[in-house]
Amino acid sequence: MILNAAAYHFATIDDPQALAALLRERAGSADLRGTVLVAPEGLNLFLAGPDDALHGFLDGLRADARFAGLTVKFSRSATQPFARLKVKVKAEIISFRRDNSSPLQGRAPAVAPAELARWLQQGRDDSGKRVVLLDTRNREEVGYGTFANALTLPIDNFTDLPQALEPHRESLRDATVVSFCTGGIRCEKAALWMRADGMDNVLQLDGGILGYFEQVGGYGYDGRCFVFDERVALDAQLAPMNDCSREAAA
Repeated sequence: MILNAAAYHFATIDDPQALAALLRERAGSADLRGTVLVAPEGLNLFLAGPDDALHGFLDGLRADARFAGLTVKFSRSATQPFARLKVKVKAEIISFRRDNSSPLQGRAPAVAPAELARWLQQGRDDSGKRVVLLDTRNREEVGYGTFANALTLPIDNFTDLPQALEPHRESLRDATVVSFCTGGIRCEKAALWMRADGMDNVLQLDGGILGYFEQVGGYGYDGRCFVFDERVALDAQLAPMNDCSREAAA
């Protein structure tokens, strides 16, 4: 069985090229495959390999004080979902190109998966306001699944979100808006930008869909969650679409 890890962490990185070279050497020597993105604002990784090798790599990351708080979402697959290892340096770990969207200056307020599930069950948040789930992913991802009755936007790139959101802003004023995405990066950036742009009723789903699946399961979610590798999408038990045996999800 192959162990899969998805993680991101915002931290100031003064020399992204040097960190990328170090992580490339460590991951390569551990025979890990997947993608690691390094930027001045932090890192984003999707890696897979043997348990000991992957945990050793992650322990090495956490030994760096900048990444001591790294949170990782795990799943399993019967086969290696990545063809090779790619380590890249980017301007952002997810391109948004908007001011006031960096968590380095402080995170957006978040709602935990269990709390969101409770709100969905009772049909409102704890103050009695209606809850609107805002999907910050692109239309291809949404096609594999999303939360029931979520507000989805006809976008192909994350950078398109501000313009696509504009027609909906007035109708969202009386709601508690919870932004969500696959693992948390996009909904965190989107929530920060929206709050800075006057939408102070926006929260982020802590840990994204994968964190919700891990902690709550599939309550209120229809379908699967698209992932960017050969597994294609994961169900609420974190079993891959292209490898759906229950043994693989154990």
